[in-house]
Amino acid sequence: MTPVSAEVSAPAARGRRELAYAVLLSLAGAGLAVWASTRTWAVELTARPAPLPPVREARTGAGLLPWLPALAVVALAGGGAVLATRAAVRRLLGALLLGLGVAVAAGGGYGLVAALGGEVSRSWPALCLVGGLLAAAGGALTALRGGDWPAMGARYERRARPATDAPAGAAAGPVTGRRTTEAWDALDRGEDPTAG
Repeated sequence: MTPVSAEVSAPAARGRRELAYAVLLSLAGAGLAVWASTRTWAVELTARPAPLPPVREARTGAGLLPWLPALAVVALAGGGAVLATRAAVRRLLGALLLGLGVAVAAGGGYGLVAALGGEVSRSWPALCLVGGLLAAAGGALTALRGGDWPAMGARYERRARPATDAPAGAAAGPVTGRRTTEAWDALDRGEDPTAG
């Protein structure tokens, strides 16, 4: 017979695993796309009169498609923001990540099929395409399943203090003596000892 706590923790563990996969897919894909978009996608040689050597002009993905690294950076930030959001906002963020990933993948696909002049490297656009698809997969997973995943704990949110917490006759001002240890204890509990 399976203990009740194990049955309850199984969906929570699955949700944490899915959250980790979605964040890793989004961050890895967007990071790969940012990196690949800053690499040299084409090198053009422009001939000059003799005895001058030809002019070599390297064109990066960012130079060819200026919006590409910007979208990839936004997707990178969105991948991290998945951790800080919850429920409907997280699903909306997942849909946004899906759209960003598809746009980045489209930029990489353009680099694969475009007729660029000079010596062309198709490996960097291909990596950009893969990165966009990974980010889109993380966004799709977040949009579909993100509402059920655990959120950051309320540990970081300020709770209202009951009026009975302040000792009788406690005066406002610097914390000294015995009140110093009380202040540290309050901080350990997550309370603000300076709040009135």
